Amino acid sequence: MEWQQLLSRKRLGKQQLEEHQFERTSFLKDYDRIVYSTAFRRLKDKTQVFPLSKNADVRTRLIHSLEVSCVGRSLGRMVGDQVIKRHQLQAIEAADFGDILSAACLAHDIGNPPFGHAGEDAIQTAFQKWYARKNRSGALINPLQKADFDRFEGNAQGFRILTKLGLPHRPGGLQLTCATLATFAKYPRESFIPQRTLARHPGKSLQKYGFFQAEKDLFTEVAETVGLIRRSPKVAWWCRHPLTFLMEAADDLCYSIVDLEDGFHMGYLPFGAVQDKLQSIADIELNQYEGSPAETIKRLRAKAINRLVKEVAQIFLDHEPDILAGKFDQSLVGLSRFSPQLQEIETMTTNAVFHHPNVVRIKIAGFEVLGDLLTDFLTAVLEKQPRPKGKLLKFMLPPEHQVAPDDDNYSKILKVTDYIAGMTDLQALCCINNYGVLPFK
Repeated sequence: MEWQQLLSRKRLGKQQLEEHQFERTSFLKDYDRIVYSTAFRRLKDKTQVFPLSKNADVRTRLIHSLEVSCVGRSLGRMVGDQVIKRHQLQAIEAADFGDILSAACLAHDIGNPPFGHAGEDAIQTAFQKWYARKNRSGALINPLQKADFDRFEGNAQGFRILTKLGLPHRPGGLQLTCATLATFAKYPRESFIPQRTLARHPGKSLQKYGFFQAEKDLFTEVAETVGLIRRSPKVAWWCRHPLTFLMEAADDLCYSIVDLEDGFHMGYLPFGAVQDKLQSIADIELNQYEGSPAETIKRLRAKAINRLVKEVAQIFLDHEPDILAGKFDQSLVGLSRFSPQLQEIETMTTNAVFHHPNVVRIKIAGFEVLGDLLTDFLTAVLEKQPRPKGKLLKFMLPPEHQVAPDDDNYSKILKVTDYIAGMTDLQALCCINNYGVLPFK
């Protein structure tokens, strides 16, 4: 892969390359388009760790995305400065790397359904149960399409939002640059790949998938525009864009460190334990500072992230030749000398925070809510059999999700999952409580 092509300013859905403006570059425009999108605004009421939390100190998915974007911008500029010198790149600045990463990081969770990963699990499980019952009369959709829902994935939903749903009447949706879209794609593969094919490449980018069958052609265009290496001629599967490794690292660093801080703010983790874990990375002289426990944790969090950012940037630069050749497919953070400390932090937050009864109870409720919603909407839209006490739910879908007479079954199911995945936590609860009579705008 070549950096000049990887940083393509071509916009998906546009044939002409827009004129380059140094004061407001194409990549800065990408960031702005994401900020002003409806899907991004809805992240303010989507679960990061604590569903429906009333504690203003803990992160929502929106705040998490903004923080990841800040870290991504720093990583991009640090790496970009060295890459430009190494490869003598022309008409490219370090800020371009930072702006691409800032935009991609901003959107990295834009496709997440309500209640986080519990929401993904709910959609997968409910679809599988509904399909097993409905499919007795014959296949509704082909195996590749079915895999999209069997393994419903927020990353693929995010790519669909950016390239289609964000502005559905315009080719390419938000019409972001191909460089930003390729960087966004953490898992550049379709949902169904034969196991024997996957077994030949046990890499980080294969753990999930990044686009639905409906957007396969769009991703192919993005991949070919920026010059991603195709791993197989038989299936839609590419190597990651190099900057994707930095986007993933920015996300990993933020949720590892700030989940610890949020656990402290919620009272699930004691001050001493959180201080010790952060200090093992930050390594600062605490006796030089005065302040409350909360201020101490904030200072340690900032110093820890700063130290990790510098190290991750160097790890990327050390592996850059293999990354460009498509030979590298690991987590950059996993190669950090602080990886043992981060593993300890993950174990502590998992046990004390993610498994806390208050968190688990709400996630279970969310799982049940989304499962019921999906089943009811699929039943109404594809079987035309709403529950007697409810209204015909297909008429409650917003205009952009209305089922058209000529829609095939795959398109109908996608419109239902678009609607449900696009809800916030509170909208999902309101919708089930009022049985479909409060569609969001």
